Amino acid sequence: MLIALPLLVIPVAIYALVVLFGVIGGAETAVGAAALRDSLFSMPMASGARWDVGVGDLILFLSLILLFFELLKSTSSQKVAIVNHALSMILLVVCLVMFLLIKGFATSTFFLIMTMVMLDVLAGFIVTIISARKDLDFSGGAG
Repeated sequence: MLIALPLLVIPVAIYALVVLFGVIGGAETAVGAAALRDSLFSMPMASGARWDVGVGDLILFLSLILLFFELLKSTSSQKVAIVNHALSMILLVVCLVMFLLIKGFATSTFFLIMTMVMLDVLAGFIVTIISARKDLDFSGGAG
């Protein structure tokens, strides 16, 4: 039954922990959103520039990886896939409510995470519809 759980709930939960509870360095809630933008580390590039990587960037990277696995899961025609699609839709509604109503969630980082959840929902339903259409027999009659 664990396979029915959308993987994208992980980055949403991590984002919520960072913003709501300020888990980075004991920061307070208002500072949680700033902690997403602050650089964790930087890497020198061949061009001489420095690439700054923050917590928000790492959450987005994790989200992209998990979106890939969610898209692979959406091609499954098992009965548990329907539960996964329903839970993904619930996650999308929760993300949309958080984005619109909770102060720390109105960021570009969370918007991109929410967009990935929406793509997961759309991919799941589109794949289900296409596979259901292929399962129908459109032959004109016996004969």
